[in-house]
Amino acid sequence: MKIFGILLGLLLGVVSTQATPPNILFVLSDDHSYPYLGCYGRSEMKTPSLDRMAAEGMMFRRMFTAAPQCVPSRAAIMTGRSAVACRITRFSSPLPQNEITFPEILKNEAGYFVGVCGRSYHLDGSGRAPEATLRVFEQYQMKTFSDRFDYVDASGQGRVPETMTEFFDQRPNDKPYFLWVNFSDPHHPWNTGKNAPDAEQLEVPGYLPDLPGVRKDLSDYEGEIEHCDADFQRVLDIAGERAGLENTLVFFMGDNGMAFPSGKGSLHDPGLNVPLLAWWPGVIDPGGDSSVLLSGEDIAPTCLEAAGLPVPERISGISFLPLLRGDAFSKQRTTVFAERGPHGSASFTLNTTASAVDYSRCVRTERYKLIYNVTPHQPYSPVDSARNPSWQEITEAHGDHRLATEFENLYFTTPRPVYELYDLQEDPNELHNLYGHSDYETITHELKVALQEKMIVDFDYLPLPIAPPSRSKASSQGKQDRTVTFQRLDTNADGNLTFDEFSVTRDESEAKRWFQLRDKNSDSKLDQAEYINPAAM
Repeated sequence: MKIFGILLGLLLGVVSTQATPPNILFVLSDDHSYPYLGCYGRSEMKTPSLDRMAAEGMMFRRMFTAAPQCVPSRAAIMTGRSAVACRITRFSSPLPQNEITFPEILKNEAGYFVGVCGRSYHLDGSGRAPEATLRVFEQYQMKTFSDRFDYVDASGQGRVPETMTEFFDQRPNDKPYFLWVNFSDPHHPWNTGKNAPDAEQLEVPGYLPDLPGVRKDLSDYEGEIEHCDADFQRVLDIAGERAGLENTLVFFMGDNGMAFPSGKGSLHDPGLNVPLLAWWPGVIDPGGDSSVLLSGEDIAPTCLEAAGLPVPERISGISFLPLLRGDAFSKQRTTVFAERGPHGSASFTLNTTASAVDYSRCVRTERYKLIYNVTPHQPYSPVDSARNPSWQEITEAHGDHRLATEFENLYFTTPRPVYELYDLQEDPNELHNLYGHSDYETITHELKVALQEKMIVDFDYLPLPIAPPSRSKASSQGKQDRTVTFQRLDTNADGNLTFDEFSVTRDESEAKRWFQLRDKNSDSKLDQAEYINPAAM
């Protein structure tokens, strides 16, 4: 039963007044990077159900999760706050009891019947836990989701039809519902695809070396996403048959990126940039295609506002409901942030690699990204897939000195750089670290300022990227550096920077924002004092 096509025909031209709060169906795939769907341009992939959803609803190209791992990412999605603020950066942690999820707010303030089903939702403690841990969880009643939600199941993707039936059997007919459906696809290992795309015909992304093992793994990965597409259609059919979809907001999203090098566990875009599709008949116009920056923190406030509820102040996410409605979006983000912490449940040893323990933070704008690595001495290896053909062939090529220099630098530099700076317009694959280049001093400082603010506001426990100056250099060094930059940008040496001079090497929208912040007297130019004074920022 093709629910989308039938409903679109019925609802074209209908404008919903939303007098009744919508049902919300939130489907989360696992380890799913953008752009791995047919609708995003991967023409070799067969994903007809999700492609139809994109055509009849809206697709987003710049949704970035708040972490490149499932536990902290899901915590941010459910709370609208960063994993750091939620105190759940350790992978095996349960969500603290006093962190409120948005489905709880829907339940308590709007009368929703709320549930979760499918694979593990990961927020009651994840991974294999020793007896010592389980005893603490029980003693302090730290597993909380059976109290938070009306229906809780984590028996796996294969049982979703049965568990959805149970959910709808228990749901009172007079209540709107929120249902979070978790898929295992395309989590490693990639073994559910039945007729995967031809490895020889698919396009290898520029952030991976083009090796036979990489192609084989990509083919298996895409095949698993095709399996996910078929299961997604079954979810829609059940929801449509049991409750109708006429007033239902449907989201499909990845929880974090693919388990490949530079993906899952990495703060590079393949680890954070995930598919996001939205469909809401009578509200979302068909064929929407957005490249607005979004964070995983933004799902919670969007769902709350869609239900007609106010967004609590503690939520740091930004509602993108105006985008769904086709309205002006005045609160558009200029930055997104992400964190990386321990992965899995293993303890630390002298042989632990970055796949298991890594502490890093990042800030990304439309054009630039700064990554701050606090544990650079951890040797790099990919999360989950180190034994797969892709990484095995990459390490063999490294040993035989056949690997391209950019991949040598990316994977096998030890220690890794503390800071990485990328111009995503010129280097979308994040292969050329610009940190320390004189032309990027100003943008580097601005990104550090933004990251510093986020870390302070979220009570981050890592060292801050901007340290206080030494006593002897407290007032001179920073101003001296900015003076040099000012003189370099002041090409006509008139003692002022025009916007054109100021905006060299910057994205125009970012430059406009920073220029206005510095231009204290609003004369459309910056003198040296306005430029170098940190208070002007």
